[in-house]
Amino acid sequence: MSDLVALSLDELVRLTGGRLIRSGSQELFCGISSLDLAGTQDISFLGNAKYATQFQQSKAGACLVAPDALDGPEGMALIEVANPTMAFSAVIQHFAQKQQAFEPGIHPRAIVDATAIVDPQKVCIHAGAVVMAGAVIGDGTEIHPNAVIGRDVVIGRDCLIYQNVSIRERCVLGNRVILQPGVVIGADGFGYEFSAGKHQKIPQVGTVELGDDVEVGANTTIDRARFGKTVIGEGTKIDNLVQIGHNVQIGKHCLIIALTGVAGSSKMGNYVTCAAQVGVAGHLEIGDKAVLAARTGVTTDLPGGVVYLGNPAQPMKQELKLMALQRRLPKIIDEVKELKRRMDPA
Repeated sequence: MSDLVALSLDELVRLTGGRLIRSGSQELFCGISSLDLAGTQDISFLGNAKYATQFQQSKAGACLVAPDALDGPEGMALIEVANPTMAFSAVIQHFAQKQQAFEPGIHPRAIVDATAIVDPQKVCIHAGAVVMAGAVIGDGTEIHPNAVIGRDVVIGRDCLIYQNVSIRERCVLGNRVILQPGVVIGADGFGYEFSAGKHQKIPQVGTVELGDDVEVGANTTIDRARFGKTVIGEGTKIDNLVQIGHNVQIGKHCLIIALTGVAGSSKMGNYVTCAAQVGVAGHLEIGDKAVLAARTGVTTDLPGGVVYLGNPAQPMKQELKLMALQRRLPKIIDEVKELKRRMDPA
């Protein structure tokens, strides 16, 4: 990186809101790295005590540490912060913004319909992107190559639409939405009715609405509603390879992790967490702040504020007891057989 993006030690302290415990041998930092790979001009962080050995051996020029951290190697500047992981994220963001400076304009090989509402001085549309009739693109939004923005789509301010994203007609995105490569917003919901000996397609004429600060991971699909809206609430983060069915309602600030599937018309409250490979059947309700552990299968409505596990989902403590009993079954069976043998020697 060039000196144009470098951080001085004083700037690093201000950026992270930390307290300088000890100056080091470097006053200027040009990069970020893990403890084991960092060089003298890199900034790193100690976010977990299990990396204490790497910390003591690290060559990082500066390190963000928690208030109770051990002293670091000689020559390393130490900055105390309340949460090293979050503080380091601010440093990453600083360098990322400098490296990926927003450059407004519409590339000559982009296709933007004349009826689309786009300010070429305030958006960035790359080669191969397509913006169809009636679409509205908010200021500060960047659309990467080969993304397709459908008819009458509305995209808010400062959004990032990465390569090969498809947003179908009439869907609405709030501000600061991030769609990673391969995301599909607004494909038809999986709706069929068996009639006259075959599966007849049910028209899917609704839309999808994403709230402010939603992020959707690579190759995730969010289906349009049969009618009305499929809704993803403000601040919700969805991982890669997730399937959200038609008419699903997901609340604010939820976490939906990889390979989760949510069937049509189910509803989640706010601050719900779905760990990897969770399956939610259709037409169910999950309350606020519920946590679904990995591979949980949801087949009934679940109250909020509880950690669930298993298939079907049970409160975690109850499911762990059942799992412990299952592991004991072979021994219990052997004991029953031995008791039977003793009672009936013949």
